[in-house]
Amino acid sequence: METIKDLSFLNALLPLAVIVFIIGIGVVFLNLHFQKNLSIQKLKREALKSVYQRDLLRSNIQAQEEERKRIAHDLHDELGAVMSIMRMHLMVLEQQSSNSSQQLQEGLEHVRQLSETALASIRSISHRLMPPQLESFGLPAALESVTEQINSAGEIDIELNCDDYSEDLPWLVNLGLFRIIMEMINNTLKHAGAKSIRINLFRRDQELVCQYTDDGRGLPDDNTNRGLGLKSMEGRVNALGGKLEMGNRDTGGYYATVRLTLTV
Repeated sequence: METIKDLSFLNALLPLAVIVFIIGIGVVFLNLHFQKNLSIQKLKREALKSVYQRDLLRSNIQAQEEERKRIAHDLHDELGAVMSIMRMHLMVLEQQSSNSSQQLQEGLEHVRQLSETALASIRSISHRLMPPQLESFGLPAALESVTEQINSAGEIDIELNCDDYSEDLPWLVNLGLFRIIMEMINNTLKHAGAKSIRINLFRRDQELVCQYTDDGRGLPDDNTNRGLGLKSMEGRVNALGGKLEMGNRDTGGYYATVRLTLTV
């Protein structure tokens, strides 16, 4: 009798156990589904945060460049014009004072030379703020102008290849690439002790690639504390939605590759 009672109890308990098991499985699946939704929502939030930060950085850089452009034009068109007029008047005064004392003539000549130095400084600052070749003729022409000036000094040789570069790109892309490449060149000239630089700039379908190498001493082994120049370069690449890879070459020297995916 006890055996029959035990079997009856087990038979009654079995459906309950099955129900509890099914409920347990359901709870597990619901928990997994909930965790999956949480992970997806977290990834979406991180993606939105990343896009927002990139858009904010791009807006800040665009505002800075617009202000640079305005200041460059004001320096060149207004202050530069005033300095040119002042220089012209000083030259006239020098001619008119030919019969004056030597001290007066030397004073006028000195002031004229100062005005010429100030005018040259204004033009140099204006060009650094917003290169006229970049605005008028595009990125390859601006880079060619820079490389010709550096090569003429005879201290370092820059080889530039822009044959496969396309000009139909947004202004901010051209300007951003110009700033990035100039930062690389400045770093090489200041720190690398290099004798040559090679720059390849080309476009393949919707990807724009800039390859930069030099034969200098490369990055230091401990490159954790990056200077403002490298941080600025990385910020500009991020603002353009691109990728930056850089390091030391096996054969010596520094390399950097910038890749931009174009949406135009």
